[in-house]
Amino acid sequence: MWRSRLDGTGRPERLTPASQPGTHTYTISPDGHWAFHNYSRFDEPGISELIRLPEHTTVRVLQDNAALKAKVAPILAGRTEFFQVDGGDGVKLDGWLIRPSQFDPGKKYPLIVYVYGEPAATTVNDSWGGNDRLLLAALADDGYLIASFDNAGTPSPKGRAWRKVIYGSVGVLSSKQQAAAVRSLAALHSYVDLDRVGVYGWSGGGSMTLNLIFRSPELYKVGVAGAPVPDRSLYDSIYEERYMGLPADNAAGFKAASPITYADQLSGKLLILHGTGDDNVHFQGTQRLINKLIGLDKQFSFMEYPNRRHGLTPRDFTHRDTLRYGFFEQYLPAGGR
Repeated sequence: MWRSRLDGTGRPERLTPASQPGTHTYTISPDGHWAFHNYSRFDEPGISELIRLPEHTTVRVLQDNAALKAKVAPILAGRTEFFQVDGGDGVKLDGWLIRPSQFDPGKKYPLIVYVYGEPAATTVNDSWGGNDRLLLAALADDGYLIASFDNAGTPSPKGRAWRKVIYGSVGVLSSKQQAAAVRSLAALHSYVDLDRVGVYGWSGGGSMTLNLIFRSPELYKVGVAGAPVPDRSLYDSIYEERYMGLPADNAAGFKAASPITYADQLSGKLLILHGTGDDNVHFQGTQRLINKLIGLDKQFSFMEYPNRRHGLTPRDFTHRDTLRYGFFEQYLPAGGR
C-alpha cells in the first residue's frame, strides 16, 4: 500500500512494511484510519488483522493461521522458487516452480505447466493458493515439476507497452512466449525434461492450453483444456472488443488468435473439459472444436459436465481434479530419469 498527496506534491509513501514480502490486500475504513489487512506468501498461509493507518500498526489479529502454517511448512518449504526466464526478444517473464519433495537434481523430470496467459489475470503471484497449492505439491510428489509463467499482456505491473503489445492478437505472442519460457527454464536447469512437457488451464487458460498444444506440438505432449474459447468470434463482446477490436475490422487477427485455426497440428494427448450450461464461455465453441477435430480424424478425450456453469460446482472439483491429474499420470510418465 502506498499513499500520495492529492495536490500532487511530494513523493509516494509506502505504508506496507518492507519487511513483509508477499501479497497484501486491504479493506479501508471511510475515514482512512483503519483497515482489515490480509497478507500471505506463495508457500505460507496468510494472516488477517485489523490495523491502524497510516502507521500500519496491528490493533487486533483476527486469524493468524498458526496451526495451518505449522502443517504446511514441512510440505512446501525448500521446494518452491520464483524466477525470471527469457520469453524471447529479450523479454523477461516471471515464473514459479514446485519441485518433488524427493528431488534429485541429477535426474530429468517431466514438467507440467499451469497456464492462464490472457489479459484478465496473472498466475505468478507471491500469495497463498489454498488447497490448490497443496494439490499441486502432491502432484509434484508423484514425480513432476510444476511451473507457471506470466507472458506479456497479463496484468503484471510492468507498464503500458507490456499490456498493449497483445492488442488485436490475444494468444499469438502469448503462446510463443510461453513456449520460449519452457525452453529457457530447461536451458537454466538440466533437470527439466523437454521430452515430457504437459500444460493445463481453465477459461483463458484452457484457450492457451489449446494454443500451446496445437501451435507447439513438438514441445507440449499432453494438454488439459478446461472451458476454453477455441474460436474468438464466439466469445463476449465486452472482452473481445476490448482486446481484439471488432471482428469486421480485424478478421485476420481473430482467425490467427483462435486455437481452432491450428487444430490440424494436434499430435499429443488432449483432454477437453466443459460444462454444457456455461454462460460465460459458451459450450458452442467447444462443440465447434470437437467437430473440427472429428473432421480432421484427430483423436482426443472429452468430459462434459451436464448443465454446469463456467466454474462448475464445488461438488465437481474432486471429479475434475482426479480426471485432470490422472490424465497427466496416464500419458506423461512421471519420475526422474
